[in-house]
Amino acid sequence: MCWRTADVHTHISLILYQGHNHTAAGSVLNSLSWTPCQNMLYAEFSVNQELGIRIPRPLGHGPSRFIPEKETIQVGNEDAMMHALFAESFATLGRLDNVTLVMVFHPQYLESFLKTQHYLLQMDGPLPLHYRHYIGIMAAARHQCSYLVNLHVNDFLHVGGDPKWLNGLENAPQKLQNLGELNKMLAHRPWLITKEHIEQLLKTEENSWSLAELIHAVVLLTHYHSLASFTFGCGISPEIDCEGGHTFRPPSVSNYCICDITNGYHGVDEIHTSPTGSIPSTESVCEVEALMEKMKQLQECRDEEEASQEEMATRFEREKRESMFVCSSEDEESAPTRDVSRHFEDTSYGYKDFSRHGMHVPTFRVQDYSWEDHGYSLVNRLYPDVGQLLDEKFHIAYNLTYNTMAMHKDVDTSMLRRAIWNYIHCMFGIRYDDYDYGEINQLLDRSFKVYIKTVVCTPEKTTKRMYDSFWRQFEHSEKVHVNLLLVEARMQAELLYALRAITRYMT
Repeated sequence: MCWRTADVHTHISLILYQGHNHTAAGSVLNSLSWTPCQNMLYAEFSVNQELGIRIPRPLGHGPSRFIPEKETIQVGNEDAMMHALFAESFATLGRLDNVTLVMVFHPQYLESFLKTQHYLLQMDGPLPLHYRHYIGIMAAARHQCSYLVNLHVNDFLHVGGDPKWLNGLENAPQKLQNLGELNKMLAHRPWLITKEHIEQLLKTEENSWSLAELIHAVVLLTHYHSLASFTFGCGISPEIDCEGGHTFRPPSVSNYCICDITNGYHGVDEIHTSPTGSIPSTESVCEVEALMEKMKQLQECRDEEEASQEEMATRFEREKRESMFVCSSEDEESAPTRDVSRHFEDTSYGYKDFSRHGMHVPTFRVQDYSWEDHGYSLVNRLYPDVGQLLDEKFHIAYNLTYNTMAMHKDVDTSMLRRAIWNYIHCMFGIRYDDYDYGEINQLLDRSFKVYIKTVVCTPEKTTKRMYDSFWRQFEHSEKVHVNLLLVEARMQAELLYALRAITRYMT
């Protein structure tokens, strides 16, 4: 739990960091350079030392465990658009969180993300505010994402939520408990959702959900499942004021000033290298060249001849089947997480591949039920404006490009972006009739597939080694871009299954 609910005294030292005066957010941002050193020096001098309050220091270096701090966007050096986004995030959340500080690599997407999240959590809608944050807790807990759970525990209490609910889902109202089944299926096996599951929620007498409430809840659940993927996929570190983000243990002091200590500098020069953590190799440079050559060859093949519909269907089934065998080694060390299992039921329930033990799951054809033709209008009808916000966010993530690949410029990356998006949907059984799934094996190597599947299906198992092992010569901003595709493709896949079941119930 973050300090603002755990320790009244330390609130003094965190006012500037968390920005409780939302109306002054812009001026606070203008007056601070936002370095950990200055924030913590403010704490050092603003707390009455006679109280014997210990001064914390950050555990990590920067907003991500995977990206060297020096290579992130430094607050205070941002351009006008980024500054406006920081101010918006600060005013909305009461803090400048590390998700924002990593996502700002792509300002156009961040703007859409913040607008959507603000609408879901704070604007007029079917669900009361404390329900929204509790649903966020339930969703993040499915992936043991203590970072997001902690943030929403604070927000839940801040809007008047009952602390007893935080002792376990069984202490929440029955209406929220009933949502647990849909939560676990959406997070791990969305293809199993049927109209009967929807009917159970809508027809439970005094604990029933309205259609509008259910749409709001589904969007929140899918938002936080996918945001958990981003949190683990980019190695987001807890902020200094939250559990896991600080230590009270004094550093070993040598010949440097208090600024060095509070800024997390311990007398060892940091060595910043390529995204792989090693000196760029000829092999990794060749990797980029080989990928570009494959894209060129595939484009030439497209122009020459087109595969038949039967062949395209066969290639999809083959790719779906092969995706079952893409897995990481179980013994790798992933990010430490606090036990948050009390926020959901059936802790043994997790991701399972489609056709294990001969079980067959029918393919979901986008031509029969799509976001553009069906899901968008359903969401907008029952929860006005949200369909539009989601649609904008999906399109920005899918179409976002700077026409670069590693050190190369003026590159058309649309083929690669489509392969990533469609591979994620393929893992969920979703098929596009007009796409040749043979391209996926040409463009995505095994290490990249392992990373994609882990981040999307079991994000809590993501490790720095996985992050480092794919696209070794690409920029960190490009790897964050990949995560935006993973987030939105996953969210859309979950939504398609849930919205199709709701549509079937309604008809």
